[in-house]
Amino acid sequence: MKNKKIGIIFFIALIVILIGGYFAIKYVKNKQVETKAEVEEYTPEEEITEEQARQTIISLYFPNKETNELNPEARLIDIKEVMNNAHEKLINLLIEGPKNEKNKKIIPEGTKLNKTYFEQDCVVLDFSPEFLNFAKEIENEKNNLINCIVNTVTELTEINKVKIMIDGNEHQEFNEIYSRKNNLNS
Repeated sequence: MKNKKIGIIFFIALIVILIGGYFAIKYVKNKQVETKAEVEEYTPEEEITEEQARQTIISLYFPNKETNELNPEARLIDIKEVMNNAHEKLINLLIEGPKNEKNKKIIPEGTKLNKTYFEQDCVVLDFSPEFLNFAKEIENEKNNLINCIVNTVTELTEINKVKIMIDGNEHQEFNEIYSRKNNLNS
């Protein structure tokens, strides 16, 4: 009888070990499948086009309509557009104005960028006379105009300073060489 009890206990223990082993093996295999799925390389649903691969983000600065504080506005542009004369492309985007409805256009309507050139680490921006039609009656409007331009073009590593000309001549309104200010809310 004692041998029968030992045999039954042994048989039950064997069944418990076999069932436990089965579930343990099944659990380990499921974990391996999950881990393998996580490690597999991500394949996008569609291929990235050459045009998408050439895109980069740039920052343009515009004053907020309510507070008049300068805000950066991110734009996604094609690198080919900024390869030559990146500063010229950035200024023309400023002239076009903001896309964000909370920001306002700062460069006066009708302004054109005549030409640009470098003098050491300073970019010279030659604007048409319409540039002088900024809203002089608004406090800090001239400073915002200057800081929008300077903060935008100094995003480019080769530019540290900006000189503004009107029709190829210095103008008393903008007769300084401007550098980026750390405080955008001037």
